[in-house]
Amino acid sequence: MNIKNFKQLSKSDVSVAGGKGASLGEMTQAGIPVPPGFVILAPAFDEFLAETDLTQEVEAQLDKVNYDDVASVERASRVIHELILSAKFPENLEKEVMAEFKNLGSEFVAVRSSATAEDSSAASWAGELESYLNTTEKTLFENVKKCWASLFTPRAIVYRNEKDMRQTHVSVAVVVQKMVQSEVAGICFTVHPVTRDTNQMIIEACWGLGEYIVGGIVTPDSYVIDKRDGTFIDVNIAEQEAMLVRGQSGNDRVNVPVDKKEQQKINGAQISKLAEICANIEKHYGFPCDIEWGMEKGEFYIVQSRPITTL
Repeated sequence: MNIKNFKQLSKSDVSVAGGKGASLGEMTQAGIPVPPGFVILAPAFDEFLAETDLTQEVEAQLDKVNYDDVASVERASRVIHELILSAKFPENLEKEVMAEFKNLGSEFVAVRSSATAEDSSAASWAGELESYLNTTEKTLFENVKKCWASLFTPRAIVYRNEKDMRQTHVSVAVVVQKMVQSEVAGICFTVHPVTRDTNQMIIEACWGLGEYIVGGIVTPDSYVIDKRDGTFIDVNIAEQEAMLVRGQSGNDRVNVPVDKKEQQKINGAQISKLAEICANIEKHYGFPCDIEWGMEKGEFYIVQSRPITTL
């Protein structure tokens, strides 16, 4: 079985669905508002490598790497990427993926890499692997292959070496999820990452898609909430000039409308509602969480949750 729906996955499925896929399944099962989706399991990638005779080729390229030489790392990465992207997508897998994609009934999906060694606190792969927002049927298979190939970016190759994981079998699952067209998006840390006060939660919010916060491109609003009684300790509104929205072919950077530039991104009632959802996620997992969220048409959706690795 190469594919599982979020409803069929839980946190015990990291070895096949990766950290991200397992977490989305776990939250779906717990009744948290997660946009629907499915995971192309890691064994499908291993099968793809075997079927296209790439397993040995990839190993051979990695064996040649001189980790003290940036050019050597980049060369191996480039060769492996080309091998994966030019190989034919296995026919049976293509049919399975297409059937699930049609089931979602969404013109646009987010396609995200989910490494099977991901988000264990010692080896956080967050930010090492790729995500492709607003993917359509036309670009679906190419983006799945790009996610597979992102296991071999120069950063990921070096990272695996630094963590002494060169001999560890690391694979990658791919999450395909209904795209939330966020008017507002952001991050929540259920424990304040700076003060480390376990009674404080911080929510950050920006206009448009959340990639601009994750990438540090905009300064978000920040709201600090006392978890004991839900009171607001601090509300800091940031001016925002540009935002990321869905365009005709992928995502476009656009200017924030003048009347919104200095406006608070979500109101008090919405902050309280989101804080409650995030507190429930923390309670469910039993540890501090780093949560990504989006708001579409006034409804909140959780697109990712992982342990806060810096505490």
